Amino acid sequence: MTHDPIRRRVAGLGAALLAAPLAAALGTLPAAGRAQPGAVTRILVGFPPGQATDQVARLIAERLASALGSPVIVENRPGQGGSLALAQLARAPADGSVLTLSALAGYSVNPYLYKSVQYDSVRDFAPIAMVADLPLALAVHPSVPANTLAELVAYARANPEKLAHCSSGNGTLSHLLMEDLKQRAGIRILHVPYQGSPKAMVDLIAGNVQVGLDTVTVVQPHVKAGKLRMIAAGTKARLAAFPEVPTIAESGYPGFEAVAWIALSAPTGTPASLRERINAEVVRALREPEFAARMQAIGALPRPSTVDEFGAFLRTEQQRWKTLVERSGVSVD
Repeated sequence: MTHDPIRRRVAGLGAALLAAPLAAALGTLPAAGRAQPGAVTRILVGFPPGQATDQVARLIAERLASALGSPVIVENRPGQGGSLALAQLARAPADGSVLTLSALAGYSVNPYLYKSVQYDSVRDFAPIAMVADLPLALAVHPSVPANTLAELVAYARANPEKLAHCSSGNGTLSHLLMEDLKQRAGIRILHVPYQGSPKAMVDLIAGNVQVGLDTVTVVQPHVKAGKLRMIAAGTKARLAAFPEVPTIAESGYPGFEAVAWIALSAPTGTPASLRERINAEVVRALREPEFAARMQAIGALPRPSTVDEFGAFLRTEQQRWKTLVERSGVSVD
């Protein structure tokens, strides 16, 4: 009992020291403790370079580096649909030196899909901010005789398993949502998983697979170049950049929505004041017209939130996607 006050003082000192690197850069420490030359903040991304989440992470890192006055770098840790990066975050120090920008699948799908996920999304992560929505779009190779979703469904029904669709990996959102769409449409199209969207796009453009449901971020450059044809959008309303393309919902599948979200988190135990300060910088960037335009140019729709709003949203998403994964019947060892 006599040692408890000492333990509390030591624990408090340890927490303060852990929070020093990023907290100092953010100006939450006294002036004497702010100089941290060479301090580096890492943002882990569970996908390869060029993926939608990676592109947004680099924009956020650029803005945070400017605000913090210290380097913020993106580290790609692809694998297991984004879960490897989150598993690494769960083991990282709670001092703000390691964050992650992760997508819906890693937070809310993979814990119910993979048997070997090594984290609990609610227990192991401290929310910082929602960052963006990433709408998905259905695209086909120009050789496919379909200009609409209805025509694609009719062709697939007449030619079962003649077509193949790509995904950014087993259990990713592009995989699960396409499986859901196939079930609703009553069609059989073969699934070919890839290690990330960039590799999937290479084969889709080459015609080695003929159909892809992926983020607008990775699809739109190839659509604009005439290498792919976008036939439906996964959003509730038509995309501003492609107003002529109908949504999947209005094409005969009411209620169908294919939109991923991405958000910034830290390890559990990261001080709330530190997370609030980072949140403020992210929200400020997302609300600036110039920064928002840069996001929209790559197909990402800014989605600012408070720390608490993201935390509450994550809890509701857990149950939603647990139900969808169970209904899909998809599981990955």
